[in-house]
Amino acid sequence: MFPLKDDNPAHSTPIVTIGLIVANVLLFLYQASLEVGDAPGARAGQAFIEEFGLVPCRLTGACPSAADVPSPILTIFSSMFMHGGLFHIAGNMLYLWIFGNNVEDVLGHGRYLIFYLASGVAAALAQTAIGPGSPVPMVGASGAVSGVLGAYLLLFPHAHVTTLIILGFFFRLVKIPAVFALGFWIVVQVLNGLGSFGASGGVAFFAHIGGFVAGMGLLFVLRPRAGRRAA
Repeated sequence: MFPLKDDNPAHSTPIVTIGLIVANVLLFLYQASLEVGDAPGARAGQAFIEEFGLVPCRLTGACPSAADVPSPILTIFSSMFMHGGLFHIAGNMLYLWIFGNNVEDVLGHGRYLIFYLASGVAAALAQTAIGPGSPVPMVGASGAVSGVLGAYLLLFPHAHVTTLIILGFFFRLVKIPAVFALGFWIVVQVLNGLGSFGASGGVAFFAHIGGFVAGMGLLFVLRPRAGRRAA
């Protein structure tokens, strides 16, 4: 299931969502530029990920940090804007574009930015709690975007999402209520997360789960503006 768009137009220009997408794309292009060329260039790209990605064991103190690397606290935020590949960033930015504008419309630009970053922090801490000794760098906006999905599910459960469903060689476009599209998504994350215990590397499913739950909770903390009602 791949969401393509929703039928829930925003009432204001989503300047923060657009800015976040631009920032993610620009950093990804810079990251990709480090990997172009010969072997030293490829090593530079990997070194960039290892330096600015979130390494759980550095955050918990389970492994030493070199003096010339950024603070582990800083990497919580820098890792939110880094991605492991083209499909990784494309998927995250697609979800952010579809669902972020409506959440921003409800919260307002400033609170939405706080909401987004706080969801990303919660996601990073959730994944770190599952693997506090992991030396594998974690990168991606998935945790913060998951927070957006959690908030959207509460705000607009009956909004319809145009979704591409692929079954083997067959595919079709269908409109699905957000409660089913996003509900299915989080169930898949939970099931995959339970199956990933003890795995090294791969997808940070508990970051998705942590971000999703945090987004639902933060929605109540930040309180939607009066006059903007859920669909």
